[in-house]
Amino acid sequence: MDPNAIKKAVGDGLLSFPVTHFDSENKFNEAAYREHVEWLAGYDASALFAAGGTGEFFSLNPSEVPLVIRAAKAGAGKTPIISGTGYGTSLAVEIARSAEKAGADGLLLLPPYLMFAEQAGLVAHVKAVCQSVGIGVIVYNRDNAILSADSIARLCDACPNLIGFKDGVGDVDRVIEITTKIGDRLVYVGGMPTHEVYAQAYFAAGVTTYSSAVFNFVPALSQRFYRALRAGEQKTVDQILKDFFFPFVALRNRKKGYAVSIIKAGLKVIGRDPGAVRAPLTDLTAEEISVLEAIIEANDVAKLAAE
Repeated sequence: MDPNAIKKAVGDGLLSFPVTHFDSENKFNEAAYREHVEWLAGYDASALFAAGGTGEFFSLNPSEVPLVIRAAKAGAGKTPIISGTGYGTSLAVEIARSAEKAGADGLLLLPPYLMFAEQAGLVAHVKAVCQSVGIGVIVYNRDNAILSADSIARLCDACPNLIGFKDGVGDVDRVIEITTKIGDRLVYVGGMPTHEVYAQAYFAAGVTTYSSAVFNFVPALSQRFYRALRAGEQKTVDQILKDFFFPFVALRNRKKGYAVSIIKAGLKVIGRDPGAVRAPLTDLTAEEISVLEAIIEANDVAKLAAE
């Protein structure tokens, strides 16, 4: 997909990250994953991020990424597929090229492995990935890869196919500085864990789309919340936050790594089991799954999720 086309698609509505399905031997379950992507595509996501953070990019072998992308493209219909890439620069370039060859419409550049780096090094890293492919790239500000507004501006000048900025830091002042300095040169995406609880603050900063992890198992509720947010229907926004998202986040915060594990558990609750998470993540306990089931049932979203 042309970089400008994927930029427009990303900015047009709600986004999501499909989980990656594994079988009983913890191998990629292509058929189940393709079916899941097809189901999600029916709920009008503007784009789906395959092999992203919620898709356990960090636990995938680089050779598995193009397999995931091909399966996602096979199930997504007209919905654009954006692939994760990351680690050190050489490996990120290799994964980016393999994803492009597999049919990815764009890339999400996740933070490099382990190391903190100066702005010059981060700029060189992003530039190398952008210049290695012809598809659009979204850079993810998070953890050890936090680019300044000036660095983003330099990258925009050097890389025509840098089309987006995703924030997972939560520093709204920095986001406002970047959106003010860069303007509509980029599309801006909210990327905090369970971003719905941060969405109102980000909307005020000019970031009007985000990636929804819970879209995996409650897509209808996710879209209802997003539409209410865009329409300024504060009563509906507050009700869904209070009844669903706040209890959900409390459960998610019980243990490290549950931001991914709880999404797979949600799919299990609604009868669409994606398999276990890969180590080093751990799955929810039986008691925690019961709590999640109660949250879903209390919000009358189980029926919506199973449609």
